[in-house]
Amino acid sequence: MSEQDIFYNNILDDLESGALVLPTLPEVALQVREVVDDPNATAAQLADIIVTDAALSARLLKVANSPLYRGRVPIESIQMAVSRLGLSMVRNLVTSLVMEQMFQATTSRLDKRLRELWEHTTKVAATSQVLASKISGIKTDEAMLAGLIHAIGILPILMKADEDGDLIRDDRKLDQIIDNLYPKLGATILKKWEFSPELIEVAAEHKNLNRNTSDVPADLVDVVQVAVLQSYNGTDKAVDPVTLNNIISFKKVGADTGFSIEELDEDSEEYQEALALFNM
Repeated sequence: MSEQDIFYNNILDDLESGALVLPTLPEVALQVREVVDDPNATAAQLADIIVTDAALSARLLKVANSPLYRGRVPIESIQMAVSRLGLSMVRNLVTSLVMEQMFQATTSRLDKRLRELWEHTTKVAATSQVLASKISGIKTDEAMLAGLIHAIGILPILMKADEDGDLIRDDRKLDQIIDNLYPKLGATILKKWEFSPELIEVAAEHKNLNRNTSDVPADLVDVVQVAVLQSYNGTDKAVDPVTLNNIISFKKVGADTGFSIEELDEDSEEYQEALALFNM
């Protein structure tokens, strides 16, 4: 049995036994969710939690006043932002804005990997938000969060590989293990976090190019799948045009909106505004 097979089997065994250390959501995101899940919650209660984190408060105000969300009147307080945007949207935005806290490394090799992963997921999140804005029935803030968490299953693999020492230095072996395991791990993490079934499905199914849901409208998995595949353009992960033409999510996103993936210009104002949310 190869070193890769041993690592693969160990991480699967740890996952099944509950011994695998999974990432946890930052405390402020958990507190925000608890308030929003309360049917009697008010904007003031939610604002009181957010203002305890000065950095998060500043970022949320910038987001609320960004071209993507702002109204005619500038938003000058967190309570005003919550009232304007709504509790559900604020919950998704807060979760998205604090997600970067989980991408922290203790070694240079792990830091490089986590930076690359964060860059990839933020691009997918920005693309997902742009796509969702053109599709009826999909909220842009949910699409953004879905894009951010689609590859969350890679985190525990990288952490365990870094502990192993040798594997974190073997890109080929590590990439193979990640490719095989991260969707299953991602779904497990989101279940632990008690995310919605729709977001859990994003983690589990976005990599499934044979997914056939042509009888229902475009959903978050379709949006993120298209965004991920678009992010591979010009890289060694790019999918050939013949395969792309047979992927149903492209047809569903295009049929619902008239949007062609080739029309998504990474220099477009809408894309850059969405990406800027994570680079404040």
